[in-house]
Amino acid sequence: MLRFFICLVLTSPVLCFAQKGDKPKANAAPAPFSWVSPMVNAEWAKKILPPTVKHATFKSPSMGIDVGYYIYLPPGYETSQEKYPVVYHLHGGRPGGESKSVKLATYVDAAIKKGTIKPTIYVFPNGGPVSWYDMPEIKNGMGESVFVKEVVPHIDATYRTWGTRESRALEGYSQGGRGTTRIMFKHPELFLSVAPGGSGYGPEKHIQENDGYESENLRFLPVGYNAWDLAKVYASRTDKPALNILVWDGTKCFNYEFNLQYSTYLKELGIAHKFLSIPEVPHTATGSYDVKGDDIMRHHQKTFDQHRPN
Repeated sequence: MLRFFICLVLTSPVLCFAQKGDKPKANAAPAPFSWVSPMVNAEWAKKILPPTVKHATFKSPSMGIDVGYYIYLPPGYETSQEKYPVVYHLHGGRPGGESKSVKLATYVDAAIKKGTIKPTIYVFPNGGPVSWYDMPEIKNGMGESVFVKEVVPHIDATYRTWGTRESRALEGYSQGGRGTTRIMFKHPELFLSVAPGGSGYGPEKHIQENDGYESENLRFLPVGYNAWDLAKVYASRTDKPALNILVWDGTKCFNYEFNLQYSTYLKELGIAHKFLSIPEVPHTATGSYDVKGDDIMRHHQKTFDQHRPN
């Protein structure tokens, strides 16, 4: 079994972890991390992204530094006073970077223009030094908490959103799918429509079974901070808010079998959800959107339509 060791250069000592299935790149340098990480070539970005995509920052209350994100504003946003629902897409890979998944805005823009979905805001946040995980031992390392406690409130305060749980959706791919799963079960009061894709439920299982360790050099605390245990805790709650869950993955993805296993696990826990198999697609978010992106976007749209304010 192929294992690729990725190292993160942070403000603390180097962290290394194993990611199953990825192919190593020759002489690949460790990726630096910044909470503000726009696309390097702004002119190139303008050519490939819809004109209503913009990069923005806000000052983090907890860290005292700027945090970056990309936001897609639907056509008509600047010329009306209408409010909109919001989808948050959590990028894959480590470390975090808000530019990593912003290309998906092209699919959103096309879907709105052809009437597949109604005008919707999409946000592409930065996941932090260990994407979407809280790592308190790392300076400015609280990726999950910054997203949940700061990014989401900032978006509602800054843009014309409906500002309700029913009008917020959460999705992500690969590492972002893992983050989506953990966050939706830890914070179900924030989102109703959720759609983790291509998620590494294998590494999440390893964390569960090895006292929080993903590898010998990377440990997540507290124990129970994984997609499997958090689903079980959610299922046991008598007061749990309902979630509209779509699990999706390509049939050629190296995470596909574990996504099937996780779907079976959710059924055993009594957690209702849908599973979307994307034929012949390997581990790629854009490739998944090429084939079934409209279905993923419509999953959120159905929820929004049911709760659209008068």
